[in-house]
Amino acid sequence: MDRPAAPGHVVTSRLTRRQRRRVWQGVQYAIFIAALVVIGVLADWDRLQNQFAQTDLALRLFPKIITIALRNTVVYTLSGFLFGLVLGLVIAMMRLSSVTPYRWVASVYIELFRGLPALLIFIFVGVAVPLAFPGTEIPGGTYGKVALGLGLVAAAYMAETIRAGIQAVPKGQMEAARSLGFSHARAMVSVIIPQAFRIVIPPLTNELVLLFKDSSLVLFLGVTLEERELTKFGRDLASETANSTPILVAGLCYLLVTVPLSLVVRRLEARADKAT
Repeated sequence: MDRPAAPGHVVTSRLTRRQRRRVWQGVQYAIFIAALVVIGVLADWDRLQNQFAQTDLALRLFPKIITIALRNTVVYTLSGFLFGLVLGLVIAMMRLSSVTPYRWVASVYIELFRGLPALLIFIFVGVAVPLAFPGTEIPGGTYGKVALGLGLVAAAYMAETIRAGIQAVPKGQMEAARSLGFSHARAMVSVIIPQAFRIVIPPLTNELVLLFKDSSLVLFLGVTLEERELTKFGRDLASETANSTPILVAGLCYLLVTVPLSLVVRRLEARADKAT
C-alpha cells in the first residue's frame, strides 16, 4: 500500500534527458509540418505551374538539353577535374617539400586560389590571359579555357586534400619502402601516393560534385550555341520563351548527376569509416 504524501509536500516528476529530447524532436516536427501547411495554403500553385512547369515547353528541350548542354557540362567538369587533380598533386608535393621556396609558392597558390571567387578566375582566364599574351590562344578553345579555369580553382582545394592524405599514411610505410632499397621519390610514387589516394577518394569525389555545379560559370567566357552548358542553355531558352520552365529542367539535369555522386560519396565515406 502506497504511503500518502506528507501534508505540504509537493510531488514533482522530472522528464529524463531522453524524454526531453523526444519532446523537442516532436516540437520540431510539428513546426516543420505547420510550415509546409502554411506554404501549401498560401502559395499560388497555378502561377507557379504556368511559370515553371509547362510540360509542352519542357518536352521541346529534348534531346538537345541532353546531347548538347548536359554533355558539355560533363566534359567541362571532367576536364577541369583532371587538370586540377594533376596540378593539385604537384602543389601538394611542393607543400610537403623540404625546399623552402617550393613550400612558399605552394602556400601562396593555395591561399590565393582558395580565397578568390571562381568567377574572378574565369574572368582572368577569359580576359586577362589574352591581354597579357597577345596573339596566343589557350589550346582547346573554350574547352581549354574551362579546363584551365575550373582546374586552377579545384587544384587549390585538391592540393590540401591530397597533402592531408599523404600525411595520414603511417610513417612506417615510408620506412619499410626505404629499407627495401626504394628511393624517396620511388617510395612516394609506388607506396605512399596510392595509399593516400585511397584515403582521399571521398573528398575528391565531393570536389567533383562542386566542380559540376561551378561549370555554370562557363557562360562568362562567351560560348557558342554548341558549347553551351546546362545553365546557359536554360537561360537562353527561358529568355526566348519568357518562361522559367527551361531553367527548372536544367536544374533537374544537374540533380540527375549530383544526387548519384553524392550517394557515392556517402557510400565511400561509410566504407572508409568501417575500414578504420
